Amino acid sequence: MKRFLLLSALAVLLACKDKQPVVQQPVQPAVQRPAWVASRPVSDGYYIGIGLAAVRGGQDHQETAKKNALNDLASEISVKVEGNSLLYTLDRKTSFDESFTSTINTRTSEQLEGYELVDTWENGTEYWTYYRLSKAEHARIKAERKRQAVQQASDLYARAQQSLATGDLRSAFDKDLRALLAMKAYWGENDTATVNGRNVSLANELYNDLQRLMAGTRITALPERCVLEHGNHFSREMLLRAQFVQGTAARDLAQLPLVLSYPGIAGPVTELRGTDAEGQVRTTVQKVDLAVAGPALLARLDMEALVPKDVDQAFAKPLVASLNAPELRVPIDVKLPKVHMTVMERNMGEPLTEGGAALTIKQELTTRGFRFVDREQDADLLMTVTASTREGGEGNGFHTAFLDLAIACRDRRTQDVVYTGGKQGIKGVQLNYPKAGMEAYKKAGQDIRQEVVPALLNAIL
Repeated sequence: MKRFLLLSALAVLLACKDKQPVVQQPVQPAVQRPAWVASRPVSDGYYIGIGLAAVRGGQDHQETAKKNALNDLASEISVKVEGNSLLYTLDRKTSFDESFTSTINTRTSEQLEGYELVDTWENGTEYWTYYRLSKAEHARIKAERKRQAVQQASDLYARAQQSLATGDLRSAFDKDLRALLAMKAYWGENDTATVNGRNVSLANELYNDLQRLMAGTRITALPERCVLEHGNHFSREMLLRAQFVQGTAARDLAQLPLVLSYPGIAGPVTELRGTDAEGQVRTTVQKVDLAVAGPALLARLDMEALVPKDVDQAFAKPLVASLNAPELRVPIDVKLPKVHMTVMERNMGEPLTEGGAALTIKQELTTRGFRFVDREQDADLLMTVTASTREGGEGNGFHTAFLDLAIACRDRRTQDVVYTGGKQGIKGVQLNYPKAGMEAYKKAGQDIRQEVVPALLNAIL
């Protein structure tokens, strides 16, 4: 009975609970975005910069949003390339393209001054920031910066002229380049300044002066042609001279960096040299690659060495690359020696009349420009080629022969030995010894081309 009453009471309680009203949870209102987030502000008196960054753990979203806002602000300060400006001239002449304008814009964002924070907003996943810059304040700051840049560039330009007057082109180039880089933010503008009593576009004037420095630089050589021959042992010292020519006046250029190059047997030969106090530099041309058609000694101004390490390389390098570097091409005339060849070749003790090693040597040297003469008195070099084969044994019906080759070269006038060498034990296998010997002579051709002749040329040239 008690159990029944307990169950009845429980049922009544459950029934009453089901009839209680349901409590509704309040709906959170949507976060209201500020008007400047929803729609970009427009102002006649201010440049506007809006920046957004995602809110994530471990990242400085506030700093990222600020950077994006300032980049956005800087993009409103457009760099308009005016006609007759340096950037306009360079773009037409050397395709400097929009990368320079982009770089200037980037530097502008890094150098912004006078901006102010208007507002920030975030919703847990996004962080927004709003900056502005008074157009009047920006114009004032820019005008002051430009005034300072023009003053600095004008001073450097005057000092460049003084350096050139003393024959120090390297210093003049350095100062002109620094002056031009001081004006880089204004390359797209017609910046007029008074220089030596003349009203000129300063950036253009500086660039033109760099061009005048290059155009006035002359490199000369003594002798005018580099002749390599047996008489000078295929080695010639050359005297190069650098001067700045202006009208009828010429000044020696001291400490001028030059790049000297010519094709060498072991690959291109390159020297980095500086002129002495008299504007001169000496170099020796030797071991020239005969396979190169029309070899020459090339002397040119080392433009990279003229660029100081402490200047803005992003602007300096392409700017200098647009200049025409002075250079001089000195023809190299290689006059190969006349050779008289004496041949003594045998195969198994019998004189060899054809197909010997001497023929291959003669062919290889002839293709490289050597001349062979019949009379000793007409020759520069006397060459002796001695070759003979010997038995090396037999087995299974095959005979082995070995060829020994010796070459000697002497200077006909001095009788000095120029080269001795050859190849020993070149192997040939055939059905009998004479044929094996001829096989050895045949195989010797490859060794002569790849080893013997290159060694001979290296000794002679």
